[in-house]
Amino acid sequence: MAWFKKKTNVLLGLDISSTSVKLLELSKSGDRFRVEAYGVEPLPPNAVVEKNINDVEGVGEAVKRLVSRVKATSRQAAVAVAGSAVITKTIEMDAALNDDEMENQITVEADQYIPYPLDEVAIDFEVQGLSERNPDQVEVLLAACRKENVELREAVLDIGGLKPAVVDIEAHAMKRAFDLVKPQLGSNPDDLVVAIIDIGATMTTLSVLADDKAIYTREQLFGGKQLTEEIQRRYSLSYEEAGLAKKQGGLPDDYLEEVLEPFKEAVLQQVTRSLQFFFSSSQYDDVDYIVLAGGTSSIDGLADLIESKLGTPTIMANPFMDMALTSKVDADALANDAPALMIACGLAMRSFT
Repeated sequence: MAWFKKKTNVLLGLDISSTSVKLLELSKSGDRFRVEAYGVEPLPPNAVVEKNINDVEGVGEAVKRLVSRVKATSRQAAVAVAGSAVITKTIEMDAALNDDEMENQITVEADQYIPYPLDEVAIDFEVQGLSERNPDQVEVLLAACRKENVELREAVLDIGGLKPAVVDIEAHAMKRAFDLVKPQLGSNPDDLVVAIIDIGATMTTLSVLADDKAIYTREQLFGGKQLTEEIQRRYSLSYEEAGLAKKQGGLPDDYLEEVLEPFKEAVLQQVTRSLQFFFSSSQYDDVDYIVLAGGTSSIDGLADLIESKLGTPTIMANPFMDMALTSKVDADALANDAPALMIACGLAMRSFT
């Protein structure tokens, strides 16, 4: 899904989250990807709140610093909007229509599907394949997003010295990156019911895949920011100091038992609750695998805790497991950041799809 596309060789995957911007550049030789460059740059407090960009200048300047530090070769970028900001609908259309004819028909009929004034939305579509019910029709995925969401991201890229090539949907980018994680799930990963749980700084998103299709998504307000705030409160640190201490260590001896363990239990509760919502609204009562993504999932021992309490095999998402790395990429740092880079990875993969 892309609200606008330009022909380009390599796209930088740029993920704008609530506490940082993450940049990833990939290349591909044959079937193998290579990580050319990557970096993470913190954002000013409240620059992005619940996936909405509040401080275009602050986010743009962070992107500019990141681009300069990472020394990426491309200036074309792929960014994403949150699933909650997008209306998607699958419609059926005549299989004989070409792209231009489809676009004209969708433009004429869009007000049937989109509850916003059409001059306020960006609309795009993607043909999914032939309809199972009617071979003369194709299934077309229609996506609409308020233009403001797209324009804010364009403005950020402009300040950062990048050009927008693709605006994608976060869930689609996550699914694309997950295709690189699937081989870690055994011999028939497409047959599994997999829960991808993306735990960011302020938002936790559950996406469930069955038969390799996304069948359920749910966002809830919960994330690693709560741990940072607890560290800040308990040890009288600034928010920035607390964030650094969380990553780098050096906190008092009671931190693990008094702060980290209760937070891990809170994450477990959120995961359990999210899955319960899914089970109660679907025909499923179990998942085969849990894949943890997002920066907060890197907490030591979290995957083991969830696996032991829920009895479901749980792994940390690492789409870079089989990738080559250039000499300027630190392998340990990349492995540590991997769960947080799923969306950036899925966006960078747009260069090759």
